[in-house]
Amino acid sequence: MFKLFVKPILFLFSPEKAHNIIVALLKFASYIPGKMASLKLIFSFNNSKLERTLFGIRFKNPVGLAAGFDKNASIFNELACFGFGFIEIGSVTPKSQKGNPKKRLFRIVQDNAIINRMGFNNLGVNKIVENLKKRKTDIIIGGNIGKNTETLNENAIDDYFLNFKALHPYVDYFVINVSCPNIGNLSKLQDEDFIVELLKILDPYNEKQTKVKPILLKISPDLNDVQLDGIIKLVNSTSLSGVVATNTTTNRDNLTIAEDKINAIGNGGLSGKPLKDKATRVIKYLADKSNKSFPIIGVGGIMSAEDAIEKLNAGADLIQIYTGFIYKGPSLVKKINKKILETKS
Repeated sequence: MFKLFVKPILFLFSPEKAHNIIVALLKFASYIPGKMASLKLIFSFNNSKLERTLFGIRFKNPVGLAAGFDKNASIFNELACFGFGFIEIGSVTPKSQKGNPKKRLFRIVQDNAIINRMGFNNLGVNKIVENLKKRKTDIIIGGNIGKNTETLNENAIDDYFLNFKALHPYVDYFVINVSCPNIGNLSKLQDEDFIVELLKILDPYNEKQTKVKPILLKISPDLNDVQLDGIIKLVNSTSLSGVVATNTTTNRDNLTIAEDKINAIGNGGLSGKPLKDKATRVIKYLADKSNKSFPIIGVGGIMSAEDAIEKLNAGADLIQIYTGFIYKGPSLVKKINKKILETKS
């Protein structure tokens, strides 16, 4: 049904408009008695063999929705009906911001890819906390946190700390986002010194709370081996609970679209099928070189159940989808979980 009817209709609209339509439809459906229960019955696939326990959290299955789809935590209750084991909201910034000028989201249909330069558009942490207080599901929620675009790098720690404090009672784990290619100078915050200094602020607060929340680091797929070695050292020498590998890429390899068309799109992070091998390489490198000394959430180019298994075999403990969810529809979650169960049998 998604492939024959829903996708062709949605793809008549611009990507951002289509996303807004999906959000509106899910919110509307939630008011129809029994509708969410029906979706859950159709798309969920439960089996105790799918459960994972990582950094003190039990996940009912290893398939999550990556940050960026539910930036404002406005539809996580509805998205939970599609069988996800966890949902990551954000990226969240202290103050609301509009993000980069439109057009800023582009489909590359022939390559099953998306380029975005959204720029951390979100309603701000206070509004997002209000939305999280409306939680009606027990699904695991991750909080992806960043800094406001206008915040200078020397003041970035303040932004991350403010987000951390505000979200702490309402999310199950945190992801420090310092690898998004669409925020000016954000990549400079990937330096080890910044992360160490940030954790010196976050850790004492975290430890004083009723429940300590795991903190993960989201990294770029464009890091070289020396930089990945640095990530391994950083995780093993700090309180970081693991890594989310990977964010989108600025690289334009593996595309079949004409070069003039890709140049016309301009800057932005590439996700989807062309990112698959690049993200898998990062996961495998981290897992092998660290001797699996920390958990890895694998994300990047998962367009099929087979792609998901590839990520898990490379060393990912959990996986996330985003572009695959857009191109393949909600049935992808169930297909992945069924495939995982088959490979375990």
